[in-house]
Amino acid sequence: MLIYLRPLADASLQHRRVAVPPEPVPGQQQQAGLPALHSTFRRYSSDYEYSGTPFGFGIHTAPKPGPQAAKGRYTNTQGKKYVVFYLDLSFIFLLELRHCRMAKGCLIGLRYGMVFFNLLFWLGGCGILGVGVWLSVTQGNFATLSSSLPSLSAANLLITVGAIVMVIGCLGCMGAVKESRPLLLSFFILLLLIFFLEILMIILFYAYQEQIDRYAQSDLKKGLQLFGTEGNVGLTNAWSIVQTDFRCCGVTNHTDWFEVYNATRVPDSCCLEYSDNCGLENPGTWWTAPCYERVKGWLQENLVALWIFALCTALTQILGLVFSMTMFCQIAKPETFYA
Repeated sequence: MLIYLRPLADASLQHRRVAVPPEPVPGQQQQAGLPALHSTFRRYSSDYEYSGTPFGFGIHTAPKPGPQAAKGRYTNTQGKKYVVFYLDLSFIFLLELRHCRMAKGCLIGLRYGMVFFNLLFWLGGCGILGVGVWLSVTQGNFATLSSSLPSLSAANLLITVGAIVMVIGCLGCMGAVKESRPLLLSFFILLLLIFFLEILMIILFYAYQEQIDRYAQSDLKKGLQLFGTEGNVGLTNAWSIVQTDFRCCGVTNHTDWFEVYNATRVPDSCCLEYSDNCGLENPGTWWTAPCYERVKGWLQENLVALWIFALCTALTQILGLVFSMTMFCQIAKPETFYA
């Protein structure tokens, strides 16, 4: 049941014009049994008038003035055919009911849109979290390349991102289902903060790109010192996979490994054809391309795909912000009640 209370809109006021009744025409008598004229429920146009009880509806045609005009029921000053539709408060009620139905329909549409959007958001977070847990259990600290940030592994990143996405999706979905203003507001604030952080990270990355390159190369070279040591299985596996897949060796050159082993030697993953202890053989059988430049070039080749992914992510977040705030404002209207 929908009850919609608000002041009459301007569009409905034009249907409730009240006019002062004119002076009675001499010789014209009121028909017996008809109620007296009431100035509150009168409607006039430029050609005809109707007098009667409120909430009325009348249709009458007459080719010329006749007995009906003398009785005071209907009057046509030009003597033409006419149709009178008398709709007073009943018409206003129907107009307001239409507004209410439209508002309710919009709110229901927003609710379903929010539920669908956040359900996909939540399922995506579950998938990311599941992949992160699987990598953590089966591969250890997979893709840990940095020595200064050993916890910055692919598994930990996926787990963190997946958990955040799940929480945000759950807030939005529950807020839409229950029409809860606090949940919707929390969803909006969290999503807005993440959106601004993403924009800030992109700006800082392009502003300090050269400094980031130097720091990354220096940190990766320090990480080579931990290759093959106890407790650094994730870093060892990550370097082996990168050098094998990208056909490279070392950070900036294959000679980076000479400082690690204090000898003319490279890991077996640097060999053109993998075999045990192949890194001790002739340098002509090793990859010599720098891994940092190879990975950076791969990212630049797929820059269009990365930008498309970033734009889709931003568009999804913007839609979530718009849906949540619109629904929050609709629920916050004090004149609308649902029972």
